[in-house]
Amino acid sequence: MIRSRCGIVAAGMLALALTALTAPAAAQTLAIEGGTVHPVSGASYTGTVVVRDGMIEAAGPDVAAPAGADVIDARGLHVYPGLFNAWTILGLVEIDSVPATLDQAELGDTPHLLAVEGVHPASEIIPVTRENGTTHALTAPIGGPWAGQASVILLDGWTVEEMEVEKSVGVVLEWPSLATREFDFSTFSVREKKFSEAKRDYDRTVGELGDWIAAARQYDHARSNAGSAVAVEQDHALEAIARVTRGELPLLVVADRARAIRDAVAFAEEHGLRLVVASGRDAAKEADLLAEKKVPVILNSVQALPVEEDDPYDGPFAAPGELHRAGVPIAFGTFDASNARALPYEAATAVAFGLDAEAALRALTLGAAEVLGLDDRLGSIDAGKWANLIVTDGDPLEVRTAVRHVIVRGRDVDLSNRHSRSYELYRSRPDPR
Repeated sequence: MIRSRCGIVAAGMLALALTALTAPAAAQTLAIEGGTVHPVSGASYTGTVVVRDGMIEAAGPDVAAPAGADVIDARGLHVYPGLFNAWTILGLVEIDSVPATLDQAELGDTPHLLAVEGVHPASEIIPVTRENGTTHALTAPIGGPWAGQASVILLDGWTVEEMEVEKSVGVVLEWPSLATREFDFSTFSVREKKFSEAKRDYDRTVGELGDWIAAARQYDHARSNAGSAVAVEQDHALEAIARVTRGELPLLVVADRARAIRDAVAFAEEHGLRLVVASGRDAAKEADLLAEKKVPVILNSVQALPVEEDDPYDGPFAAPGELHRAGVPIAFGTFDASNARALPYEAATAVAFGLDAEAALRALTLGAAEVLGLDDRLGSIDAGKWANLIVTDGDPLEVRTAVRHVIVRGRDVDLSNRHSRSYELYRSRPDPR
């Protein structure tokens, strides 16, 4: 009897422990008081931001902290929206040289695969990135040409469900290149192709992409036609592309060279698709076209070398400013995981080469959210939006600035990470003398 009672008690304690582990954390009411608030959507002011249940409840110069709220004293500090890295492979890659930690690519055309399903929440790279002010990021698969669907995640959470902002913000298409050189596996050597041959291969590949669009439209029509006498077997790949053809999702085209960007714009216009150009090394050369067609660009690393030997040395540095002045919506991405923490300095380099500082901050916050259709939730300090915020001692684009607090969905997260732990470890090592 005693044993059975002990067993009942133990089982009850276990159940309570499991409930505690799986239950969501208690809602935190937070007030950030006295800081210079930079809402991005309007003029800066000195005031208070109140956060409740993961949302911005109120923000303004006359807002008071509610009774019982946890208070962050931000006097002498600055409050910004959390930064948005608009293109990464965060959570999909850990160590490049260890294949078991790589999950950013699949074989063949896989437009139906969702990047968020491959994210590893315990990645050491995520807290390192978060510590420098990035609170959310797009993570995208590679491969292709139909690589999969890009997802937007919070840079905090125990599970992918807690991290998820949006399962899909677009289908990723890696635009084919017109290459006159190819590797011949039969001879293990590089083979030169005539331009006419390369152009023929390129046109055929682009034609096949058009066939995918046509097939998705036919599939979507057949599946939605309730009166059809012929049963249509489910095809996840075509269903994903059908969301693009219906206008529910944009086509996120990874393209660098000017010809590829022009052809991608023409392709999207021909098929009536919403287009976002990603990477866009030569995007500034096509700025007028992109502005006319209202095509946003998610720029790859600004701190890069020119692609061709006759390109200007400052081409990548100056491109964001040139695109912005032409009226092209821009956002910044690092297109990797290991350098994702350097996001603010990519924008800072663009400022040094002609991009307006306010435009740079907007491209890192509200502008990126607008490009990806998430500006109703993210990107600015306004009541009703998700509480993704950072508190800093200066301009986040300045390398000397320290991020004092990172608030992700209303939670003031721990800023310790592998870098800071290593620093403290070796800083306190015994003197060998």
